[in-house]
Amino acid sequence: MLIRLPHRENRISPLTESILHLIFILFSLACIMPVILVIIVSFTHNDSLVNEGYSFFPSKWSLIAYQTVFKDFTTIATAYKVSIGITVIGTLSSVLLMALYAYPLSRKDYPYRSLFTFFLFFTMLFNGGLVSKYMIYTQTLHLKDSYIALILPLLIVPFNVIIMRTFFQTTIHPALIESARMDGASELRIFFRIVIPLSLPVLATMALFATILYWNDWFNALLFINKEPMYPVQFLMMRVLKDVQYIRENMMLAAQNPELLRNLPNESLQMALAFIGMGPILIVYPFFQKYFVKGLTVGAVKG
Repeated sequence: MLIRLPHRENRISPLTESILHLIFILFSLACIMPVILVIIVSFTHNDSLVNEGYSFFPSKWSLIAYQTVFKDFTTIATAYKVSIGITVIGTLSSVLLMALYAYPLSRKDYPYRSLFTFFLFFTMLFNGGLVSKYMIYTQTLHLKDSYIALILPLLIVPFNVIIMRTFFQTTIHPALIESARMDGASELRIFFRIVIPLSLPVLATMALFATILYWNDWFNALLFINKEPMYPVQFLMMRVLKDVQYIRENMMLAAQNPELLRNLPNESLQMALAFIGMGPILIVYPFFQKYFVKGLTVGAVKG
């Protein structure tokens, strides 16, 4: 006699599925709509912003914000070249150095593991302060007006090293390393031929973090760069915004140039600068997306 077991339905009901889809659609719109609003406001005329405020359907459009930003296109293009070069070189160097730091810490047979882990945690809790940092970079290392001064401070992020260490511990099995060593592979060969190919998710995640960090950095340029051709795009945008705010707030200039002051963008200029600054990151992110979740979640498991 056959006994029919109750059929277990693993799928959720159509109503629940529709509700979940609606929730995720609303969440996606909540993330996308502010970006769309930033773009629309950047093309909105200043009079519409004053009279109507922020709107997805402004009554009057204008390109004056972008005309103001790109008035000196050569300077903008140079700043983009600087930022792209620093971001690419800094990201590749940062990911490589953090991987070289994290991998030995993941090996239980490394004799100085505790010492270097202590150094890592210590830098997360304490730092020498801004004055000592400036003195070391300018007086000791002589990196004033140098691109290295924009790359070196962001090379090692302790928290990212910890994520990479945990990923190596939970993903790279010690038997795999021991097998490679028995076949005569050196430590560098094991690292570059076995560990790196198996760690693409966490490496891509750290590369995305480093890319965003280098691209958005302007503070190091404020400290160490005085030559305008060496300005990265974020620092140049900040300078442009400060100059416009100075013109609007200076009463003497306002009295001499009332028409300039009336047509000078303020809110739309800020949004145009935000859109120009975040554009490359929006282009880069899809290339890292398939690795991002896996690398972050696996590396964040406590090991």
